[in-house]
Amino acid sequence: MQAKDPHSPFGGLATEPRTENFEHATDRKNEFVPQRVFGTAAERARRNLNAKLANPLAGYSHEELRRQGINFAITNQIGDEDDIRAFAIGAMLAQAPEKFESVPGLTAQELEVLRHEFEHRWSQPWTMYLVIGLCSLSAAVQGMDETVVNGAQIFYKHQFGIENELISRHNWISGLVNSAPYLCCALIGCWLTVPFNSWFGRRGTIFITCIFSAITCLWQGFVNTWWHLFIARFALGFGIGPKSATVPVYAAETAPPAIRGALVMQWQMWTAFGIMFGYAADLAFFQVPDSSGITGLNWRLMLGSAMFPAVIVCCFVFTCPESPRWYMSRKLYDRAYQSMCSLRFNKVQAARDMYYMYTLLEAENAMKLGQNKLLELINVPRNRRAMIASEIVMFMQQFCGVNVLAYYSSEIFLQSASEHAKLTTSFQRKALTASLGWGLINWLFAIPAVYTIDTFGRRNLLLSTFPLMALSMFFTGFSFWIPEATGNNARLGCTALGTYLFGVFYSVGEGPVPFTYSAEAYPLYVRSYGMALATATTWLFNFVLAITWPSLRTAFKPQGAFSWYAGWCIFGWWLILMFMPETKGKTLEELDQVFSVSTRFHAKYGLRQIPYFFKRYVLRQPVQPEILYERDDSSANLADVGFNTV
Repeated sequence: MQAKDPHSPFGGLATEPRTENFEHATDRKNEFVPQRVFGTAAERARRNLNAKLANPLAGYSHEELRRQGINFAITNQIGDEDDIRAFAIGAMLAQAPEKFESVPGLTAQELEVLRHEFEHRWSQPWTMYLVIGLCSLSAAVQGMDETVVNGAQIFYKHQFGIENELISRHNWISGLVNSAPYLCCALIGCWLTVPFNSWFGRRGTIFITCIFSAITCLWQGFVNTWWHLFIARFALGFGIGPKSATVPVYAAETAPPAIRGALVMQWQMWTAFGIMFGYAADLAFFQVPDSSGITGLNWRLMLGSAMFPAVIVCCFVFTCPESPRWYMSRKLYDRAYQSMCSLRFNKVQAARDMYYMYTLLEAENAMKLGQNKLLELINVPRNRRAMIASEIVMFMQQFCGVNVLAYYSSEIFLQSASEHAKLTTSFQRKALTASLGWGLINWLFAIPAVYTIDTFGRRNLLLSTFPLMALSMFFTGFSFWIPEATGNNARLGCTALGTYLFGVFYSVGEGPVPFTYSAEAYPLYVRSYGMALATATTWLFNFVLAITWPSLRTAFKPQGAFSWYAGWCIFGWWLILMFMPETKGKTLEELDQVFSVSTRFHAKYGLRQIPYFFKRYVLRQPVQPEILYERDDSSANLADVGFNTV
């Protein structure tokens, strides 16, 4: 029973499931088989091209692939006879890398290298480890740039005369200074990613952004007015914005397939490490006394300390190879091959990965459909659903309230003390130590996320952790009702406990999921535009959160301010339940299927999961889960004739 759909989504597999499945769910075990649709000529073109991106080498024989590899190497004058042979075999391997045993022409040594690659995926050439170190340290630069201000603001606010929380203007100025880099990221920085990468390459962009970070961090240590500090921190956004988009791309383009996902995921983990290191620097310089002619030497050293990891990155970034894909986008195939060879043990591995990149680039270049790609994000239903889900998780990454803790935790802990105690050196040290503890937890619990995100699933992680994050926020806010008479340590302890619990649940869920989800949800031909939008969204709301917190805390009191973000966690849970499909373990073709289910139907499906969960896990009834998608093997070649399937 098939029906045409005038609003057929591109690239995707389906429309509404058959209604009789819903009516007779118990007879069919709730297995929904989607309908097939034709769509317009433009939609069929997009579907065919997008399907081709899923595996551009599918359907070719080994002999055809061998000839293609040889022609590619000869045409582009890559290497000698040994290299031409490598591309002949590499093209065959690229079709299905895991089936290397069936590829003819491999030597015993090459077979051993390929077996070792799949059995010991973290055994890589030293150059690959150098790249991993570069990406990890660049992420740490990012985290440290964000959090050294946490402890510094305890001191510079008094020096600049903006410390009075009862004066609204002081609160807004404090928030503006703190949030200045993220305003720059949202308005300018993120949008410089494309031209910077085009002009300077991946390594060049990382170098330039770290130069920006180092100079502006040093600059922050020499300011003497709040508006001067605002300008310096605004300039820091030119380092944060393009770097946050470029480093994960560089990691993905240089890593072998077996560790690509794990390496890209480590951006979040090492950013969390940098956040922790920023707190450590605040604590280390806390008691540095002023010297002759220098007022506030401690907070100046705190802000300036973030320049050192950036300088280290600048010193060795060019010892790493450039991204082979960037060279290929410039038609520099010989240099791309040299770069790839330095990142792999054997030439056949390098030729395999390079030839697959080449075929993907050719398929992407063929997507000249005449429509603005930003409009494609909105006008094409499949893309629009991916954009909605991506924007939800990116928005909630900020409005769950995490960066309130990242940027203001030291002040929050000081708020738990009496007016007298918060001015004492001992309690200020306790507040900075408590911030360091939060940073340590945020980093440590980001490590298992590398495993859980691909086993437990993106959607399940968020649905499980958001209620716990809300409870942690409520607990943190309500801790401020502990009477001061019971002792400052009791209130500080409960406040710290609430923030620590929030950090645990955030680090395994909403911390790693948004960037991973946004990077995989969009089809390749609009992915760079979708990621630019996603990155700009997270920095924009990062700015909103950072600038409003001082005023929000004063107006609502800590109890109400934390409850405000707890409420957003609850609201975000409902958005995720209804509008965020699961993407774990899906190929590009399968993601087209996922995002082709109508928004209305997926929302209803999400709501139906609530009674299912209650019956199965609370009442312990033997109910069967509803299967939203069912693989339809008969549709395997429908993309070639312009059909959609779910």
